[in-house]
Amino acid sequence: MAQLKEKLRSDLTTAMKARDEVRVATLRMALSAINTEEVAGESHRELTDDEVVTVLGREQKKRRESAEAFDGAGRTELAERERAEQAVLTDYLPAQLSDEELTSLVAAAIGETGAEGPKQMGQVMKVVQPQVAGRADGRRVSGEVKRQLSGS
Repeated sequence: MAQLKEKLRSDLTTAMKARDEVRVATLRMALSAINTEEVAGESHRELTDDEVVTVLGREQKKRRESAEAFDGAGRTELAERERAEQAVLTDYLPAQLSDEELTSLVAAAIGETGAEGPKQMGQVMKVVQPQVAGRADGRRVSGEVKRQLSGS
């Protein structure tokens, strides 16, 4: 079993004993999403730690988008709940890349591919995505690639 999944389970037990409602609900949701991913497809399989991180990243993104939607609708109490769940998920994800690290990774990928101009953005993204997986939001990565390729 993946170590991260086991850590989620043990932290769920700890949170239940501490009566931490937000953490309990968030960890249950995360474990449910992981289980759903494991049974999807042809046969049941155990996810690796990297795959668990991908699932948690997807769940964190859902929380961020929901919080933005609730803020837009004036539902601040629901937005705060989503942000609290997002913070719990952040504890289990790798540290995010700083702007400087992302800039240097994108510059190296542009040098490696020899891309010149926004039309070759796809080539650069293919090189950068595996390097930043789980450590930077795709929107942030594509924005940086676009910025460097357009020369601004």
